[in-house]
Amino acid sequence: MKKIFGLLFVTICVSNIYSQNDSVQKHFDIFKAGDIYNAVWRELDINYVDTLNHERLNEIAISKMLEQLDPYTVYIPENEENELKQMTSGTYGGIGATVQKNGENVMIATPYFGMPAQRNDLRAGDEILEVDGEKMTGKSVSYVSERLRGVPGTEIKVKIRRPNEKKLIEKKFLREVIKINPIGYFGVISDTIGYIELNDFTDKSMSDFKAALNNINENQHITQLIIDLRGNGGGLVSEAVNIASLFVPKNTKIVSMKGKNRINITDYKTPFSPILPDIPLVFIVDENTASAAEILAGALQDLDRAVIVGERSFGKGLVQNIRQLPFGGYLKVTTAKYYLPSGRCIQAIDYAEDSDKSRHIPDSLTNEFKTAKGRIVRDKSGIMPDVLVKEKEGNYISYYLYMKNIIFDFATKYFYSHPKIDDAKKFNISDADYENFIAFVKEKKFTYSLESEKMVQSLKKVVEYEGYQERANEYLEKLSEILKPDLDKDIHEFRPDIQRYIEGEIVRRYYFQNGSSEYRLRYDEWVQKALETLKGNEIYRKILK
Repeated sequence: MKKIFGLLFVTICVSNIYSQNDSVQKHFDIFKAGDIYNAVWRELDINYVDTLNHERLNEIAISKMLEQLDPYTVYIPENEENELKQMTSGTYGGIGATVQKNGENVMIATPYFGMPAQRNDLRAGDEILEVDGEKMTGKSVSYVSERLRGVPGTEIKVKIRRPNEKKLIEKKFLREVIKINPIGYFGVISDTIGYIELNDFTDKSMSDFKAALNNINENQHITQLIIDLRGNGGGLVSEAVNIASLFVPKNTKIVSMKGKNRINITDYKTPFSPILPDIPLVFIVDENTASAAEILAGALQDLDRAVIVGERSFGKGLVQNIRQLPFGGYLKVTTAKYYLPSGRCIQAIDYAEDSDKSRHIPDSLTNEFKTAKGRIVRDKSGIMPDVLVKEKEGNYISYYLYMKNIIFDFATKYFYSHPKIDDAKKFNISDADYENFIAFVKEKKFTYSLESEKMVQSLKKVVEYEGYQERANEYLEKLSEILKPDLDKDIHEFRPDIQRYIEGEIVRRYYFQNGSSEYRLRYDEWVQKALETLKGNEIYRKILK
């Protein structure tokens, strides 16, 4: 027995020595790297032939180091502190409008209803020529956007060119605190089925979501609810947990976070009593649903509290904390992985093991977990929906008409020739309007190329390089002829898609974001699938059984 205790004591001592040696070696490596880095800086500063931009080089060095880890661990210099605050709070100082490029100028794309730009009659299609006396022609979107922002309460002067106006227009007003509402739209969309579009998780998401939920529940007495998380890239995990508490019992575990350090091991449980503990609930997710949005949808899937509709989500199971650095900078660093109630982690890319940082883990290498009622769910793969929706294939003519601002400019022209239109739930353009659009497209000398035609041209170069030009050229020429876009044919064949783009853009001119959402919901196949899942409760109950 004494020998056993003696052997155990020696083992523990040796283990402690190795542990201490590892710790000493780690600290030595860190100090060594710091000394080498500082020595390189000194040599460059003394001997390099040209003047150095020290701040820029330092940011590049840090960023290149962090690139080897994961895309979420990033350095935030002091001059980007405002972007950090906007990311966590959803607020910034500015005029409340999005902008986009239009030729040499940047123009107002969408003024947000009720915000300074809209209240001071800045309109979609207005070209921004000057901001506070500085010419904006030829400037980038990001440059103009930065000039429009500023300290709330400061005056801004914007000179614009408006369609159909000969004189330039100058607007003077005050910048304000602009709060980006995390709720894109809410309402009752069919009988007593409520709908809430939740776009992010900032520090006010829970309060805004609860206000929207109470509005439709108290005023219209909803009996079922759809929460749309498409495009929601996440944010504050605490807000996701708080929103979950509206639908599940108090003290229900929603997510666990486990990191290398004990301080990074945390269980998040719902802090409040639910207000709608039994309402049938559907989440809509897509490939851009990530992080905190996946926690909310995935946790309620694991608890068999909701049905998920859509396509597989992004698969971000990593947690970041923001750490203060010297001289005003910050480090957003991945500190843990999160685990849903079933025990699964949905992180889809192993950044530590996989040199290809864009490759998702195959389903064959994932593991099975079980929901509260025993349904099978898997790890390492994002949130897999209970009801899959296949993304409808688009067409390139619609895409290019939109990206080249043809549809945008036509909507602007339409707005100035039509004082009013039907409400967003009823509006449609006429056949005559569509013919006017076709004439507008031709007037703009619009052209476009198919991706398949571009690939044929690339293939011709490869064939020529490999010496098969004589054999293949005849066939490739025929294929190239087949794939040439036919504007007259395509603009009629793909009218339904093109018309929806046009109508959506026109509606936005009159009814802003709210009207745009109301129009979109008329044709949204994902929402229709969610409605089918809820109506009658048969599909819903069968999935959760």
